[in-house]
Amino acid sequence: VWDAVNDALFGVVFDKISFRSGKKYIPWLKIACSLTPISTIAIFIIPNTPETSEMFKLAWFAIAYIVWDTAYTLCDVPAFGIITAMTSNVEERNTILSLKGITGGVGSALTTVLVTVLISEFIGLSYGWVSIIVAVVAAATMFPVCFKCEERNKTIDEEQFTVRRMLRYIVSNKYLLIYYIGYVFYSGAQTYNALHLIVAYYIFNNTLASLITGTVAALPQLFMALLVPKIIRKMDKTKLFKISVIAAIVFSFLLVPDFARSNFIIFTVIFMLRSVPLGIIGVLSFTFTPDCAEYGQYTTGTEAKGITFAVQTFTQKLNSAVSSSLGVAILGIFGWVSVEAENFAQLEALNVAQTPQALSALWAVFALIPAIGGVAAVIVWSFYRLTSAD
Repeated sequence: VWDAVNDALFGVVFDKISFRSGKKYIPWLKIACSLTPISTIAIFIIPNTPETSEMFKLAWFAIAYIVWDTAYTLCDVPAFGIITAMTSNVEERNTILSLKGITGGVGSALTTVLVTVLISEFIGLSYGWVSIIVAVVAAATMFPVCFKCEERNKTIDEEQFTVRRMLRYIVSNKYLLIYYIGYVFYSGAQTYNALHLIVAYYIFNNTLASLITGTVAALPQLFMALLVPKIIRKMDKTKLFKISVIAAIVFSFLLVPDFARSNFIIFTVIFMLRSVPLGIIGVLSFTFTPDCAEYGQYTTGTEAKGITFAVQTFTQKLNSAVSSSLGVAILGIFGWVSVEAENFAQLEALNVAQTPQALSALWAVFALIPAIGGVAAVIVWSFYRLTSAD
């Protein structure tokens, strides 16, 4: 409930509060850059001794998650919104957002490799220690923006919002609604994100198989991401985005048949080919939010970037919750045997077997659900017609 509410509340608070420094985004980033790493660690160091009750562990997790979720909201809205304060030039803004997507992708890839190796059956480090390592690196890379980034493009004072006015503004901004309804279908169906290590372990019998496919896919994905700023100078980003989504859907459907599941080489090739459009999608996904913010200001006369970016943050977290819980829920329906383990070394020692039905469900969740969600998203996004020229 708090996850759903705090984005809207922060959107209102963000648009109301003015700092003495005259800066709108940097003060929030300074707060968030401290809270986010600390609360991330708290989520993964839940006491787990024989004397620790389930109720205590659940309470610890709930409190830690609420703090983390709030910190994430405080960070995400200004982190994207500050782009509009750095420059009013659309081409510069698209380039900055593209570079942001590229560096974010690199950070995500490095974290995936590091975490996969450390928690694998070969090393067996606990998630608690891994979270500390990741949080320290994250803090070191997050803080420089708080002191080096400049808010050059001063925006006009935004209007004071009530929750009712906020909802009215969101409803009136049709392209904001269209884009993020489509994004809910697309990203909410990315069930493979939460299950790629499980698939590597149970389907390909080695968690490090995910590193092979991830590495092979990362190179074309990074290459395409680097090309995006140049491509969108010659081709409208909306058109490029839609074409890339359709291509990703096609490759996702190619992963479904048994020839991809039973042959790791074929699976890796298709997975690599799918990474080409995914690299473009990853960079472009959040370049549309500033456009929607300015479209809303143009059509309504109201500047509400805080609320606009709060919609982005809300859908991100909603989709993360949906995609992970949807996959697990489907596995539960098909008789997946749950196992409590801190890493894959423990999982291997327990030697718990899954039924063929459960493994087939795992593959369907991994390959088929994302393709179906993509089709639904494409239908919705066909109504999004806001271009860079507009």
